[in-house]
Amino acid sequence: MAKKAASKRQPPAASERPATRVSATAESPALPAPRPEPGTGRWTFLTNHSHVMILLSRYPSMVLREVAMQVGITERAVQRIIADLEDEGFIEREKVGRQNHYRILTSQRLRHPIEAHCTIGDLLLLINDRL
Repeated sequence: MAKKAASKRQPPAASERPATRVSATAESPALPAPRPEPGTGRWTFLTNHSHVMILLSRYPSMVLREVAMQVGITERAVQRIIADLEDEGFIEREKVGRQNHYRILTSQRLRHPIEAHCTIGDLLLLINDRL
């Protein structure tokens, strides 16, 4: 019996994907879902960990579903990232009613020896400083 050749499954084209909605809260206004620029590669300079931290620094009460949609990862991946950031002492979580409120510990140093002279606060200032 002949075996079938394995075929790579392609994601649906952007026009075929269902529209996503982002709900807004008082602390986290609705943001458009990010769309990659045409012709860009599949990687970014910053990690998903930094993307999550940047969003939480801007919108401390943003719900995980919104974070996941903005970063382009699953809600479960966001949960793991937040657990990593908490375990390493980069963020603190406070329960406010039924929502979590995240505080970035900006005095913590970046982990890699190349950038260990910088703090989380330095990175956030650089990224969040809009010209």
